[in-house]
Amino acid sequence: MNGELVVVDDLAGEFAERIIEAFRHRSNDEFSLALSGGQTARRCYERLAAESASRIDWWLVEVYWGDERCVPPEDADSNERLGREALLERVGAAGSIHPMRCDDGPDPYQMRIGELGRLDVVHLGLGADGHTASLFPGSPGLDADPGRLVVMNEDPSGSNRHPRMTLTLSGIARARLVLFTVAGVEKRAAMQRIVDGEDLPAARVHADRVVWLVDREAAPLAQAANTMVGGTGPA
Repeated sequence: MNGELVVVDDLAGEFAERIIEAFRHRSNDEFSLALSGGQTARRCYERLAAESASRIDWWLVEVYWGDERCVPPEDADSNERLGREALLERVGAAGSIHPMRCDDGPDPYQMRIGELGRLDVVHLGLGADGHTASLFPGSPGLDADPGRLVVMNEDPSGSNRHPRMTLTLSGIARARLVLFTVAGVEKRAAMQRIVDGEDLPAARVHADRVVWLVDREAAPLAQAANTMVGGTGPA
């Protein structure tokens, strides 16, 4: 697998500490963070908000999203809504906020990510089918031209509702750090497949550094008793 697999007891707490550490060691005055969606992400963002009050200057943080469902921003399925409720409204402010807007198409976000150059952290989750962001098995977004950083995409299986906008693998690869968070026994089979080297979308993710934070329920059985397995260098 690409990157480090770290099995933790307190997934949200470990996520918060990793983000705070990345902010502390940022290479520029500003810090760019791409958010994810889902209930694991919600718990992580709530914890980050609680832990970062005196440790992150949120006025220096540029907030992006790694993917978005094509629904109104106030919709319960909106990743933007989740990020605002779980994180941004709790920390009070951010230097700039850049939600994805499906109605605009992918090109404006492509230009924004291209102008940014590098993302400090991209937060990703893992679906039970092995997808990450909105890059689904067998979907056209997986085979986007290397110059495409953002595309529209859909799940060809129909299991994941709504058309999506998503960073491509090339867009994710611009991250200095990709931080996966994976929780729950329902994700264990997908994690096992990734550890075993299967060609799942999430297994294709590359960046300067890739870290998988996995709780004990989601960890493959061979790793569940360990605190860390895998490499420690750039992925």
